Amino acid sequence: MDYISLDEIKDKLDFFYKMYDVVRLVDPLHKRVLDYRQSSLIETPDVCYHYWENNRICDNCISIRAYNENKSFVKMEKSKDDVLLVTAVPIENAASPAVLELLKNATDTMLVGNGDYNEGEIFSRFIKELNDAAVRDPLTSLYNRRFVDERLPVDIIDALLKHRPLSVCFIDLDNFKSINDLYGHEAGDMAIKAAGEVISQNIYPEDVWAARYGGDEFLLCLNGADEDCARTTVDRIQKEIEKMTVNQVVKGGPLSISFGIETMRDTPVTAEELIRRADEKMYKSKKEKSSDI
Repeated sequence: MDYISLDEIKDKLDFFYKMYDVVRLVDPLHKRVLDYRQSSLIETPDVCYHYWENNRICDNCISIRAYNENKSFVKMEKSKDDVLLVTAVPIENAASPAVLELLKNATDTMLVGNGDYNEGEIFSRFIKELNDAAVRDPLTSLYNRRFVDERLPVDIIDALLKHRPLSVCFIDLDNFKSINDLYGHEAGDMAIKAAGEVISQNIYPEDVWAARYGGDEFLLCLNGADEDCARTTVDRIQKEIEKMTVNQVVKGGPLSISFGIETMRDTPVTAEELIRRADEKMYKSKKEKSSDI
């Protein structure tokens, strides 16, 4: 099924309970489990991702994808003891964001190769690699553009509810076209990978995540960080990158970056607007740097 209405859920509830081990409604933006009462959806205190017992939002959240694209998605996920097939079905014409999640325990039926995959870490790694393939950039291993589109709106809502600042930093490699033109696209890829490694080594995953936004562009989301705090992090990244040279990566002159930071405090700002403002500040910085040469 591509989507379902609240009336259909009510009519098919007995069928769903026969087919699946867990049936629940979730708000994919606020990450809350919903209760369906008297034809309306009520938010509960239960956090949807607590089910997986790792106390962190799922990287490959198919419920936000189902909501955004208005079609169903399926993935595998691992809880502490079990492997589950998760189906996320968008709910049609709901007054607020809502997705039907159907979880089926597949611990005893999912086999890959030989061996007992329910013991040890082999199968857990397999599932992680499958989920990472959807949200990770293969060149840098940072998150990808899809992750940005799905995760940033969630972090914005969380920051507003907790009255915490949230900063977005847009980073761009300087003179990237020249690197490609002079030394080839392989050198360009190596420069991107090297910059991605520096970024990855200078962030703390609990509060910050980083993505390759596209080409030689990177995006950092710094939860709970005001502009000064965000600038400290990005200045550290900038200094580390500028210690390298293209010669270390392949051959040639020094690497450098330009960046722009936009911070949200209490007043709601959309993900698109935050990125646009940070991008504009980055280009202003790049232009000023060029004029000083």
